[in-house]
Amino acid sequence: MSAATPEPAKQATRVLIVDDQEPFRLAARMVVEATEGFEVVGEAETGEEGVELARTLEPDLVLMDVNLPGINGLDATRQILRDSGRVVILLLSTYEEDEYGPRAAECGAAGYIPKSAFGPDRLAAAWDEARPA
Repeated sequence: MSAATPEPAKQATRVLIVDDQEPFRLAARMVVEATEGFEVVGEAETGEEGVELARTLEPDLVLMDVNLPGINGLDATRQILRDSGRVVILLLSTYEEDEYGPRAAECGAAGYIPKSAFGPDRLAAAWDEARPA
């Protein structure tokens, strides 16, 4: 009789949060940590800091605020994707989806989630839709 071979453990999806407002970074961290299979690997307050951390931390997923001091989230997204084509970026903002959803595609982001709708289910669904094969 042979013992069943255990399945290899899935590696958690590594998430970088980029937002200039600390209360939202804390809320986003709680959402990520409450979502099975996700872990926060870093946080940034500015677009420039987000670009640098994406380079050094090599996250699987970046949650990028649109309005940031310095370079905005759209330009930071373009820079990150120029450096790494494998990272998935989801834009987040207080604006409604119909207003910013189309702009996400223009800068190469995989999608847009209004901050008011951001939660574990929405995060998991957006990742399932956007993640590389």
